[in-house]
Amino acid sequence: MAQTKKKKRFFDVEMPIISKQTQLQAYELPELENRFIKYDLTRMLKGKSILLTLKIGIQDGKAVGVPRKIVLMPYFLRRMIRKGTNYVEDSFSATCKDAQIRIKPFLITRRKVSRAIRKALRNKAREELLNYVKDKTSEELFDEVIKNQVQRPLSLKLKKIYPLALCEIRVLEVKAK
Repeated sequence: MAQTKKKKRFFDVEMPIISKQTQLQAYELPELENRFIKYDLTRMLKGKSILLTLKIGIQDGKAVGVPRKIVLMPYFLRRMIRKGTNYVEDSFSATCKDAQIRIKPFLITRRKVSRAIRKALRNKAREELLNYVKDKTSEELFDEVIKNQVQRPLSLKLKKIYPLALCEIRVLEVKAK
């Protein structure tokens, strides 16, 4: 018996977090569910190299991308670190309203500083982020990290310990819904 050949088609995928739309190829719309898209936001954010990973879900007969991970690209960070500065990294899990998330802040000081100052910066950043995250949803957090609404107030609070050249969220990832 001869089988009829199916033809792949393009389906529109909404990405409400960045107000854009893209297309993916599949035989049927339900095939797209649980697929991942990686979207580069460098041009949208004026050179700040962020890679956004979205998981596709089907809602009301439409494919919708839900953010799962944001990663600041390593080459951007290497460009920001100058000679005569220190950087501070951290990684911790936090619980927001609807998910368990992993946050990795990245701070660059203006000059070389002692280990005690770096530790104080790391601890204060962790404390502030944990307090900030607990009453937000994961969608709101992704939106605010993209719009720099988390980093700027954090930098101002950390400035009291030591002024920073850069204060970024290097990775924001949803671990469990």
